[in-house]
Amino acid sequence: MPFNLPILLTWLRIVAIPLLIALYFLPASWLTQHERDLFATLLFIAAAVTDWADGYLARKLGQTSAFGAFLDPVADKLMVAAALIVLVQLGRIDAIIATIIIGREITISALREWMAKIGAARSVAVSMLGKVKTVAQMTAIPLLLYHVPLFGIDVARYGNWLIWLAALLTLWSMGYYLHMAWPEIAKRTADEA
Repeated sequence: MPFNLPILLTWLRIVAIPLLIALYFLPASWLTQHERDLFATLLFIAAAVTDWADGYLARKLGQTSAFGAFLDPVADKLMVAAALIVLVQLGRIDAIIATIIIGREITISALREWMAKIGAARSVAVSMLGKVKTVAQMTAIPLLLYHVPLFGIDVARYGNWLIWLAALLTLWSMGYYLHMAWPEIAKRTADEA
C-alpha cells in the first residue's frame, strides 16, 4: 500500500468521520448545540477541502496510485453518508433524502466496479451531471449542519433547497449512468441466457 501526502489527506478524511459523529454524542455540558453544529460544519468543510486537495496534489506531485484512486471516492461517500445520517438523527433532513443519496452511491459504485471488471468503465465515467449533484450536496450539508442564520441568511432553508435539489440530481444522474451502461448490461444478460 503506497503512502504519500495525497493518501494521508484521504485517510484524514476517513478519520474525521467518527469525529463528526462523536461531536453529537459528547455530554451536553461539554458543548452547546451551536458549538457542536459549528465544529461539525468546520470539520465537514475541511474534509471537502482535503477531497479537492488530495486529487490536486496527487496529480501535481505525480503521486497518483490505484490505491489512492480506490480510497478517495470511498472516503467521500463515507463522509457524506455519515453527515446525512447525523442530519436525519437531528431531524434536519428526511430519511428519504439520505436513502436516495446513499442508495445511489452504493448502486453507482457497484455498477462502476462491475463495468470496470468487464472492461467497459468508460461507459460510466463521471459526468457533468454527477459533478453538479456533488456541488449541490457538498454545499447543502454544511448549511444544514450549521443550521442557524448566518449574517441574516437562513442557511437551513437554503440547505434544505439544495439537499432536495441534490436528491433530484442524484436520481437523474443515476438514471443517466444506468442508461449509459444499459447496452453492456443487455449484451451480458443476452450472452448469459
